Amino acid sequence: MIRRRQFTTPIRIYIHLFLVGISLVTGIAAVAQPAIRATPSIPGTFQFNGTTRTYVLHLPATYGQHKLRVPLVLAFHGGGGRSGRFETLSRLSEKADKEGFIVVYPDGMLSQGALSIRTWNAGKCCNPKASLGRQADDVGFVSALIDDLAKTYRIDTRRVYATGHSNGAMFCYRLACELSGKIAAIAPNAGTIQLQQPCQPERAVPVIHFHSKLDKNVPYQGGFGSRGISNQWNPSVDSTLSVFGNLAHSTAPKQTLETTPNYTHYRWAKGDNNLSIDYYLTEDGGHSWPGGNQGAVLSSDPPSILPANDLMWAFFKQYSIP
Repeated sequence: MIRRRQFTTPIRIYIHLFLVGISLVTGIAAVAQPAIRATPSIPGTFQFNGTTRTYVLHLPATYGQHKLRVPLVLAFHGGGGRSGRFETLSRLSEKADKEGFIVVYPDGMLSQGALSIRTWNAGKCCNPKASLGRQADDVGFVSALIDDLAKTYRIDTRRVYATGHSNGAMFCYRLACELSGKIAAIAPNAGTIQLQQPCQPERAVPVIHFHSKLDKNVPYQGGFGSRGISNQWNPSVDSTLSVFGNLAHSTAPKQTLETTPNYTHYRWAKGDNNLSIDYYLTEDGGHSWPGGNQGAVLSSDPPSILPANDLMWAFFKQYSIP
């Protein structure tokens, strides 16, 4: 007959304390894991064409932990906005901390006239005037800003991307046409192309576009908006994206990839460069940043639940300058 050994009370206590100790050590180790913490953004100035231009730069929380070069996302506010406000609205800095890319929020030029607001020279829309009275060379400014930042920070210049809201989105399309040698892909939101001349880029640029059916400032089907202050005629999203689909030599017209109660995802088939033109049309949201914070007073529609920042970054990661 096999007798099972019975531990005495002191031995049972020692075993219990030993197991508790292991649990405490494990718990302390778990707590000690480094967490991703937001880093403060940095205001900056840049001299271009005799004018002081301003911006806000956000370095990811992981910047400085390695010597690798990291991607850069240019984020352009809408007409009447500014860098700090757009950082709050878009929440892109939060995404940058999670994914390890740099974001720069440039400020547009102040327009002349009774209503002086910051805008971007996207072509037909919203041409700001410099203090000397000439149209702002915003494309040249962005090109020089990329070069200047790359001298100071470890930026992978093959992975520079542009996104923007409203007038900032319109400007993204101009950059895709006139600065395709430095912009790897764009992600416009709530704005369509406004060029005064044909789009003739050095290379076709991938596009992921976000828009709402409820947008009253820039209607997705084109035409004049019933809200806002620009009184600007807008091409439709489809006609805008068809331009870039043709540039990419897309093999088929617009296709519907996914339909949900909240949005529809379209794509112009990938062309000979394996390049996508994607389009998310939301059922809600109005003239706002999908998944962002509440917009300005003139564009106070509640944001869509569509996670634009997640979709945008997943799209951007696929592309770099050849």
